[in-house]
Amino acid sequence: MASGSDRNPIIIGGLPSQVPDFDPEETREWLDSLDAAVDERGRERARYLMLRLIERARERRVAVPEMRSTDYVNTIATRDEPFFPGNEEIERKVLNATRWNAAVMVSRAQRPGIGVGGHIATFASSASLYDVGFNHFFRGKDEGDGGDQVFFQGHASPGIYARAYLLDRLSEGQLDAFRQEKSKAPDGLSSYPHPRLMPDFWEFPTVSMGLGPLGAIFQARMNRYMEARGIADTSKSHVWAFLGDGEMDEPESLGQLSIAAREGLDNLTFVVNCNLQRLDGPVRGNGKIMQELESQFRGAGWNVIKLVWDRSWDPLLAQDRDGILVNKLNTTPDGQFQTYATETGAYIREHFFGDDHRLRAMVENMTDDQILHLGRGGHDHRKIFAAYAAAKAHKGQPTVILAQTVKGWTLGPNFEGRNATHQMKKLTVEDLKRFRDRLHLPIPDKDLEDGLPPYYHPGPKSEEIQYMHDRRHGLGGYVPTRVVRAKPLALPGDKAYATAKKGSGQQKIATTMAFVRILKDLMRDKEIGKRFVPIAPDEYRTFGMDAFFPSAKIYNPLGQAYESVDRELLLAYKESPTGQMLHDGITEAGCTASLIAAGSAYATHGEPLIPVYVFYSMFGFQRTGDQFWQMADQLSRGFVLGATAGRTTLTGEGLQHADGHSQLLASTNPACVAYDPAFGYEIAHIVRDGLRRMYGETADGKPGEDVFYYLTVYNEPILHPAEPADVDVDGILKGLHRIKAGEKGEHRAQILASGVAVPWAVEAQQVLADEWNVKADVWSATSWNELRREAVAVEEHNLLHPEEEQRVPYVTQKLQGAEGPKVAVSDWMRSVPDQIARWVPGTYQSLGADGFGFADTRGAARRFFHIDTQSIVLGVLTELAREGKVDRSLLKQAIDRYQLLDVTAADAGEAGGDA
Repeated sequence: MASGSDRNPIIIGGLPSQVPDFDPEETREWLDSLDAAVDERGRERARYLMLRLIERARERRVAVPEMRSTDYVNTIATRDEPFFPGNEEIERKVLNATRWNAAVMVSRAQRPGIGVGGHIATFASSASLYDVGFNHFFRGKDEGDGGDQVFFQGHASPGIYARAYLLDRLSEGQLDAFRQEKSKAPDGLSSYPHPRLMPDFWEFPTVSMGLGPLGAIFQARMNRYMEARGIADTSKSHVWAFLGDGEMDEPESLGQLSIAAREGLDNLTFVVNCNLQRLDGPVRGNGKIMQELESQFRGAGWNVIKLVWDRSWDPLLAQDRDGILVNKLNTTPDGQFQTYATETGAYIREHFFGDDHRLRAMVENMTDDQILHLGRGGHDHRKIFAAYAAAKAHKGQPTVILAQTVKGWTLGPNFEGRNATHQMKKLTVEDLKRFRDRLHLPIPDKDLEDGLPPYYHPGPKSEEIQYMHDRRHGLGGYVPTRVVRAKPLALPGDKAYATAKKGSGQQKIATTMAFVRILKDLMRDKEIGKRFVPIAPDEYRTFGMDAFFPSAKIYNPLGQAYESVDRELLLAYKESPTGQMLHDGITEAGCTASLIAAGSAYATHGEPLIPVYVFYSMFGFQRTGDQFWQMADQLSRGFVLGATAGRTTLTGEGLQHADGHSQLLASTNPACVAYDPAFGYEIAHIVRDGLRRMYGETADGKPGEDVFYYLTVYNEPILHPAEPADVDVDGILKGLHRIKAGEKGEHRAQILASGVAVPWAVEAQQVLADEWNVKADVWSATSWNELRREAVAVEEHNLLHPEEEQRVPYVTQKLQGAEGPKVAVSDWMRSVPDQIARWVPGTYQSLGADGFGFADTRGAARRFFHIDTQSIVLGVLTELAREGKVDRSLLKQAIDRYQLLDVTAADAGEAGGDA
């Protein structure tokens, strides 16, 4: 064997062999000892010795690289398991009743005439994992704080409802109204954890797989942020996220592990239910998902606890002196373990233990039934308790518990471990009888043979139910429970918005900067300034928000341990443990998760935060639209800024940066109040109204509405006029107000524009008057979406109340007396302004940027899409010709005069202007 200088200098598993050997003789002795162990005792014994040496090295604080994965056995040795403080017999009875009711609820939901389905198998596999948490760990909110935050696996919701039924939190009628939210209102239960649908019960929506783990990480981080800034005492709160091993395929599930480790979030525990199955089949049939996940989490810096086998394996592992059993466990693929869950004890004896005489000897005194019941660790209360206790006690790292279970556990041979078990929703009479016997429930056969299977409740005074109540009282109340303790905020007055209302004078600024100026003044407010949470994906400077660095600072729990390269600058990059700004890196998904956690703090911790998330608009609703839906479901509030908006405004960036559709995507979210303002004074009124609606007192005395605001702002500098004396505030907020009446011209027309297109419309108004004898009014459509939303509501009311006086949509009222055709223009695809076409009186045409964006000057891009000033003129003339007001020959004259077919003839337009 080569040693010392004879060896090639390489790095193996993180161990640098290029380090010089100062004592080759001692090295030789150690290597000879290893060779002897291999030769005399075999590789398995040598491996064991090496692992013990690594363990001892860590105990002695010797810097040995982390192993990516460990043996396929429990991380916590039997000798290290803590005392189990519960009454396991009673807890097993509670769990059996919960298992039964969960399955029966779903089965009854499949009754004739209903057939709404549900999922049985997920909770069946994870029931023990939840039960130990409910009985010993999950803190409630009765002590006045936020308690623990528990992200329940979406498909396990029937089990959570079943437990709530035993605790008299839900009635039998409500269980029978599962997935019948309207037809059985107000008793209907939502399919999954949906706070918007059950706002007093669920806290966190999780069924969009991958968003649960992402949300849990940033919830744990938000807890630390709130405590660091003195907003709420979250020191007792622990975040639990229950996940599926198949769910870990989602990129969001693993994409933000590093931030949890980097910030030492030891207030966070993932519990991954490794039942080895996805929805249709095995997760890693040919591999081992627990080993794979262990490597990924360890590599990301997490503390990993594997919970693989229940206590019945302890005697076998204790006699495994040669490591042959551990080797067998290590090398058996998941697909085979899934098969073992569906086979007999005899099959397991032959196929698992039968190929080595030492393995056969281990089980020779065991019956086939005993072998069959060699169980998984995720079903053993004592093993689970030990894992949870270790996770809570661990400091400096987040913890993941990888718990092996069997999908469909206890439901019988037709369900357990079957590939189709996720889609199976109904139990036959024979299934029910086997299930009842397995759970030892006193339910007679006749109750299972006649009609629907019954729910089981041992009675409110039974020892099981009293035990459940006692445990929850000892832990601070019932979980899950959503409580809103926040009070309305004292909101700023006119002074905070005065600068924006004055306009920009002779200085051109983008609407992004207009918003930033308003935000800066709001953050100075003594009452609510500290509650603002600016969030950006590594682009504060792009949006002109680097001015916040010196005062607000960037949140970093470790502070700033280096000298910033720009430290001599006035706007130097500054980090602080009490910083206000969240700088989450280049991750829109992470930023949106921060937004959701901050926006729901009013309920989670009873302390309102006002998140302001600013991003490239192209990467908002398009990239993280599922999370904005999650935000709506979680009843989160706050401001979302789609900066650098528009298909032609972010000149030079090209196709994947050109947003001409996020307003349309925003319109699909019922909780999103979306605006496309043109001027600073409009933004001021929108922001002020948003604060009132979300954080002020509502008409019914509640602290705010469950909505969030989306504002698209631009990076093109323009002159912002001062607020007119007769400003139509109601029109700004409802979506349409006239900003400039036409002054001269024979023919009448109306130009509706939004955002960056408003200045083009004003220019077109002048051209029409000077060159074409047209008198056009210009309207700022601050929200096409809100105009449509109000009109749809009016139509629905009229549909259902034909006997009443028919209401008129706001947009119709506003334009009813406006003469001439209406031409709408924006930097969005035409579908955005076309939302209101149905309710616009008279002739209506829209101009828009349909198609892909591209890199060019702003002028060339707008000429290409025919939305520039001259194209608006043509659009108005076209509609006047259609109405017979002008001769159609004028249209060709306009096209030739302005060279509308030649993009090179257009003025290049304003250049630059990142903010």
